[in-house]
Amino acid sequence: MQPSEAVPRVVVGVDGSPSSYAALRWADRYARTVGGALEAIHVWDTPSATGFSGPAIDPDFDLQQARDRFAEELGAVFPDERPPGFKEVLVEGDPSEALIRASEGADILVVGRRGRGAFARAMLGSVSQRCAQHAACPVVVVRQERDPVH
Repeated sequence: MQPSEAVPRVVVGVDGSPSSYAALRWADRYARTVGGALEAIHVWDTPSATGFSGPAIDPDFDLQQARDRFAEELGAVFPDERPPGFKEVLVEGDPSEALIRASEGADILVVGRRGRGAFARAMLGSVSQRCAQHAACPVVVVRQERDPVH
């Protein structure tokens, strides 16, 4: 690769769900294949920013707890060391909005699919669906990996 060539930017959303771990593994393999830089985004939200319809969050949850949770999530996928050129981004706000913003300038956005039922999707919306509709780059939606025993 010539020094003037840009390194592909692979952005992945990580939220602690099994499907986001699968997305992170997929994004890591993809980034290694294309010689890209992997950027993991974890979005946290405060109760006041979420409003009545948002998920229940401990009111004492703070930035340090978000950092600790993100580190645990990354450690679950990369227990020994992070990939070369790995970037961790912690953002406060709405997950779909933060990932859509992060998709600007990215070569690909990778998100997990939680597989909520139709009612939950209708009430809460789907982060993966909003990203697929509004991201500035191609989006890969990864399902939770199946247990190889079953």
